[in-house]
Amino acid sequence: MPFMAWSDEFVLGIDSIDKQHRWLVDMTNRLYDELGGSKREELKDILEGMVDYAVNHFITEEDLFNRHGYPQEKAHRARHDEFSRHALELLLKFEKGEQVSQEVLEFLQTWLVKHILGEDKAYVPFLKEKGVI
Repeated sequence: MPFMAWSDEFVLGIDSIDKQHRWLVDMTNRLYDELGGSKREELKDILEGMVDYAVNHFITEEDLFNRHGYPQEKAHRARHDEFSRHALELLLKFEKGEQVSQEVLEFLQTWLVKHILGEDKAYVPFLKEKGVI
């Protein structure tokens, strides 16, 4: 059983965003699976990949907001910046040799669920009205 099960409730109906969210959930599960015995270098690669991917995902969303004039863009972008700062802090702690595995998993799971089901679902009607699918 995965650490974080993908659910249809995460589906926004915007294909590019849904694929990116699914990848982030899958990588969270991969990180969970690897924590038991992987080498630190492998874990570092997973963490770095997730941070990079999340930033690229945010760029995708923010580009849609900008192109279509999403009125809550500034607030949503602030949440993305908050995630990026916290994720980078955790990665730096890990790189310094600190144990952050459970903290990272809890942060990713809580943030992904809250963000997708809350903030992301809030922009869906606006973007769909603009023809984004």
